[in-house]
Amino acid sequence: MVKTALRKDSAVKVFVGSDHRGVSFKNKIKDVLQAEGYEVTDVGTNDPEVGCDYPGIAYQVATRVAASPEGRGVLVCLSGVGQAIAANKVPGAYAALCHNTEIARLSRQHNNANILVLGERFVDPAELETILKVWFSTPFEGGRHQRRIDQIKAIERGLWHGAAPKSA
Repeated sequence: MVKTALRKDSAVKVFVGSDHRGVSFKNKIKDVLQAEGYEVTDVGTNDPEVGCDYPGIAYQVATRVAASPEGRGVLVCLSGVGQAIAANKVPGAYAALCHNTEIARLSRQHNNANILVLGERFVDPAELETILKVWFSTPFEGGRHQRRIDQIKAIERGLWHGAAPKSA
């Protein structure tokens, strides 16, 4: 277990959502984050027995995160792939599919991800809390990574018109 506590910032608002295949993880995620003092907004779904379409859930979380300067989100579905694809269609939402703590750390350090996406089938339930703690406590490193984030934002705005730049 990682001994690092979640880095609580009162300005951070957390939006969580799942399709029917991720409800149990979503509920555990809410418990962990609320115990750490985060304000958590659950956008659904809440019934694991009634199928629902994940794009609507991803859109609800992604638009709220993108509209909140300090917003963070967590999405869950069976694999996490569909949630990540859908969330990343919203400008300002940067969703990273993470199945372990190393990817969770790198998604924050290097990519400044603001939405953590988890596939319930592929994340060990015993590692869920650790993944959350690592993701929420890891800061963006900036530096050379900021240049790349700026390039992603240029693509998002339709301003990327060239070949891949040479980099160090």
